[in-house]
Amino acid sequence: MPLAVDRYELGPLQTNCYVVRSERGATECAVVDPGGDAAGLRLELARLGTACAGILVTHGHFDHLGGVADLAEGTGAEVWMPEGERERLERYPEFAPVGVPGRPHAPEHLLGGGETIEVAGISFECLAVPGHSPAHVAFHAAGELFSGDLLFAGSVGRVDLPGADWDTLLASVRMLAERFPPETVVHPGHGPETTLGVELARNPFLAELRAPQS
Repeated sequence: MPLAVDRYELGPLQTNCYVVRSERGATECAVVDPGGDAAGLRLELARLGTACAGILVTHGHFDHLGGVADLAEGTGAEVWMPEGERERLERYPEFAPVGVPGRPHAPEHLLGGGETIEVAGISFECLAVPGHSPAHVAFHAAGELFSGDLLFAGSVGRVDLPGADWDTLLASVRMLAERFPPETVVHPGHGPETTLGVELARNPFLAELRAPQS
């Protein structure tokens, strides 16, 4: 049975936040990358009749973290995030632009890639996908890939930020392409969903991956 995935654009950059349930009507959910407006998100969860059982964070950029502390503390949900970027949440005000809402929070679970985590009755595979940020991870469950800012519909994550690297990002996308089938649904950090196959075939930034290997 496919997962139930609902997308909300939150925070100053309208970052995609995902509410993931094992099925429609499930009483627990996982929340991926709550970038802001935790109060509004909690109202939406109540409307859906579901409770936040855990918060999954793909990477430590402020626009993916703004609602984490309020959501975690308001629901009692624990947080999973990359170990290499934990300081960006623990010392949030030092990394976020002045005036952007959000508070520090200490994540309960630290990830490096290779873990399998169980949240809301869903088994998520955690994958190391550096490139946009040094310790970036993605989460895969039941044919759905939550890619953070690694891969978008028609684009890829920025590599002009500290700790970003183009070759590393391309290698991460190649790993995903080799590991998962083309019909895998990609839920990115910004913009609409897509599939791995569509991006490998058409994304102009991935032309190197389509070139024949000599």
